[in-house]
Amino acid sequence: MGAGHGHGHTHDAAAGGGTAASAYRGRLRVALSITLTVMVVETVGGIAANSLALIADAAHMATDALGLGLALLAIRFAGRPPTANRTFGHARAEVLAALANCLLLLGVGGYVLYEALQRFVTPAQTEGGLTIAFGLIGLVANMISLSLLVRGQKQSLNVRGAFLEVAADALGSLAVLVSAVVVLATGWRAADPVASIVIALMIVPRTWKLLRETLEVLLEAAPKDVDMAAVRSHIRAVPGVEGVHDLHAWTITSGLPVLSAHVVVGPGALDTAGHERVLHELRSCLHDHFDVEHCTFQLEPAGHAVHEARLCH
Repeated sequence: MGAGHGHGHTHDAAAGGGTAASAYRGRLRVALSITLTVMVVETVGGIAANSLALIADAAHMATDALGLGLALLAIRFAGRPPTANRTFGHARAEVLAALANCLLLLGVGGYVLYEALQRFVTPAQTEGGLTIAFGLIGLVANMISLSLLVRGQKQSLNVRGAFLEVAADALGSLAVLVSAVVVLATGWRAADPVASIVIALMIVPRTWKLLRETLEVLLEAAPKDVDMAAVRSHIRAVPGVEGVHDLHAWTITSGLPVLSAHVVVGPGALDTAGHERVLHELRSCLHDHFDVEHCTFQLEPAGHAVHEARLCH
């Protein structure tokens, strides 16, 4: 380590006890088992009742099962330890799983919308009683799965993708029930494709929001809960610090924000004792005020940035 340089780290979460989603592995497995069971039941019921809304919900269940499977696979990959070439391990696998879930949800929404429009052109007879029975089964199962994932979706993009899959299914099951009641009460067959359109439209807004958050992580934007101007102010407020540049913050995966900065220190902080004091205060500040788990600081004297820039040419 050259004179005037220093590096400070909090504990490395990537190498520690796993990502935010890993704590919900068991709940995801239960949700996957429920989803697969209901998918089969609703497929049989949709064919028996000739209900597009029920078949659409079963198709969505199939993508849910795939999404939940991807989430579990991503957790497995993300739990692997770092290597010399993959210094943060496979933590980004969870973000990629969330992206895949978004694409699945948008694809299912488009397909259901297309099929619903086709049914307006060619109406089909729907058995309302059977649709209600199978729709109730789907709704109860989805509510159980939602209760398993509701806490985890606040902590992990990966779990949130799975949660939104199940939430869209629960709304879909509710729409199926409403359409079946309307068919039984009025005989209005268009209620079935209308419910299908509602299912498709309910999928899009939250999926779009999750997609934007996922892309922000992949584009290495600053974590949404970290105010970079405030971070800069806190760093400059540390005694002995004269300035900061090359300040960067990004997210490896949910629950693992990282930060790096070049910190300019005065003459009183250039010796070993001064370095240790400044690094300790910087680490404490970032961890306590911004909950950043992994920080790297380079301490340098005034004017070093100009010298460093010349070396890089």
